[in-house]
Amino acid sequence: MFDGAGVNFAVFSAHATKVEICLFTADGRREIARMSLPERDGDIWHGHIEGLTPGTIYGLRVHGPYDPENGHRFNPNKLLLDPYARQIVGRLKWSDALMGYRAGGAASDLSFDTRDSAFAMPKCVVADTSFDWGDDRPPLRDQRETVIYEANVRGQTMMHPDVDPALRGTFLGMSSEPMIEHLTRLGVTAVELLPVQTFLNDRFLETRGLRNYWGYQTIGFFAPEPRYMSRGAVWEFQAMVRRFHAAGIEVLLDVVYNHTGEGDELGPTLSFRGIDNRSYYRLLGAGRHYENVTGTGNTLNLDHPMVLRMVMDSLRYWVEVMHVDGFRFDLASALARGPHGFEPQSAFLDATRQDPILSRVKLIAEPWDVGPGGYRLGRFPYPFLEWNDRFRDDVRRYWRGDPNGAAHLAKRLLGSAELFDHCGRGAATSVNFVTCHDGFTLSDLVSYAHKHNTANGEDNRDGHNANYSDNFGVEGPSDDPKVIAQRDKRRRNLLGTLFLSQGTPMVLGGDEVGNSQSGNNNCYAQDNEIGWIDWRGASPEFLNFVSRLTELRRKFPVLAQRRFLHGKRRDEDDLPDIEWRRADGAPPDDADWHDPDWKAFGLHLRESAEKAVVRGEREVFIFFNAGSDITIRLPAGRWSRVLDTRAPSGGGSGVEQGMVALGEQSVAVFVTPEEDG
Repeated sequence: MFDGAGVNFAVFSAHATKVEICLFTADGRREIARMSLPERDGDIWHGHIEGLTPGTIYGLRVHGPYDPENGHRFNPNKLLLDPYARQIVGRLKWSDALMGYRAGGAASDLSFDTRDSAFAMPKCVVADTSFDWGDDRPPLRDQRETVIYEANVRGQTMMHPDVDPALRGTFLGMSSEPMIEHLTRLGVTAVELLPVQTFLNDRFLETRGLRNYWGYQTIGFFAPEPRYMSRGAVWEFQAMVRRFHAAGIEVLLDVVYNHTGEGDELGPTLSFRGIDNRSYYRLLGAGRHYENVTGTGNTLNLDHPMVLRMVMDSLRYWVEVMHVDGFRFDLASALARGPHGFEPQSAFLDATRQDPILSRVKLIAEPWDVGPGGYRLGRFPYPFLEWNDRFRDDVRRYWRGDPNGAAHLAKRLLGSAELFDHCGRGAATSVNFVTCHDGFTLSDLVSYAHKHNTANGEDNRDGHNANYSDNFGVEGPSDDPKVIAQRDKRRRNLLGTLFLSQGTPMVLGGDEVGNSQSGNNNCYAQDNEIGWIDWRGASPEFLNFVSRLTELRRKFPVLAQRRFLHGKRRDEDDLPDIEWRRADGAPPDDADWHDPDWKAFGLHLRESAEKAVVRGEREVFIFFNAGSDITIRLPAGRWSRVLDTRAPSGGGSGVEQGMVALGEQSVAVFVTPEEDG
């Protein structure tokens, strides 16, 4: 940290014998000075170097035992990144010199490599993170009104025709006027950005001529990813946040604190491994091998107080200095693991919940990892929201016509209460989605029955096989008007179901403009036209349809309630807060719910019995029909049809009552007129 007279450095290492700061020329190519940190307090090595200023290029070298069998992998020949660096410059150049051991040798990772790795390493920068925020304030969007838009900073604008070519694929491009206008029109209240903390390209990807597109190989938890900067400055990220806030849009970050880009024992020594391997990582047995519940080769050891402190410091930094509004935690089960597996009262979860800074921002868990007992949907404590993959799968199955679809869909429409209604959690806890970055896009979901991932170089073995997709008789693009119409309506039905369900809706960036990845459902390495959003397929009618959906949620509060709905009767009028209906208007019985071929049912929504009835409340009746044309009976009274997915833009058809027609494979939404509210 720069103090006006120089820079204070502090590095945690419990097992080191010496820590050195290495200074480099401005281009990062030549080491010009090396100084040992003179002080050690506990396990913190620290010192002040006079005369250094922001912009100084540096790295670390850490001395200590090289004893891999007991978990120690110190090698001062390897230049290391400072875990607390606020900015990182340069590109990792893959070389065997990055390995702490002699790659290819008979002794494998038990050997010791003496080559200097500095030439191949990115470098740290003493960064000036001051920024004129002006009157910036967090939008503080209520969870009930939140609509999340998941986006990749690079892919979002690389092919956008109205974004300045010099800014495409960057933070400034992401927050450019064309993007702000687009998101505002859609009714988006929060952008959830795929990892933007500094990450690396895997060696095997570069060998194939590919790059890390998603960003889930973090190597710097405080530093913005350099490839997203057009001018190489931290302020570009801050300017992006300020622009979004001015438009009333929150910024959420997808963060990866479960592992690092250093891989397993055969991976490179880039930072944490060389600073204190035994402290930073969860190790097996005596310590040679790594616990791998993340599928990436290593797992960060959040049981260690200093590793947990680093994660907490990083989160607070992004809130306090960078002004972000929340986080989505990748493989969050790994963060909550203790000696006996997943722990709802783990050190990380408890620390986050009690923190005065973090407890006021949005916290979203991806509630699984790949280790034993790692799938923990519904098990995270308040105030965490959770990605709900069961919503995704059950909605897809229902509209595809799979057996028992209605019974499963009914649970998802009510916010998956059987999973989340405990410990005071609210109905917005479930983050509902039908597509996300990991899987088919919405257009591909209705165009491909099978994945097509050969471009990834893994012989189509990678990616999910259970996609619950449908191609309507043609695999891939079609020029058949009937097939196109069926696919378009299915897209409307899927998104309509998403926005008409209790919970927090999340849409995948590009779905609203018909983006396709040519059937690739695992574009983690496709930093190219396959992974980037193609804006040429945008349909004004479909954009209007999406905007109509967000408007409905804003206009009718019963669609986004604070409390779960269980059919309880309300004190004020003795009416239940939900009622299920068959097409003939009668309540369904057990035989209906257990009928594998039941495909059409209605949901009558009122304000929750857990709150006082609001004067002028407008009730909503939604009918889902995954079958053929039918006639349905509306609840008593007059109703206005405000949404019908048969229409390309979802338009309704005015006031109706009694028996009304409903088209095949469609959703219709009816509301009580204002004068009857």
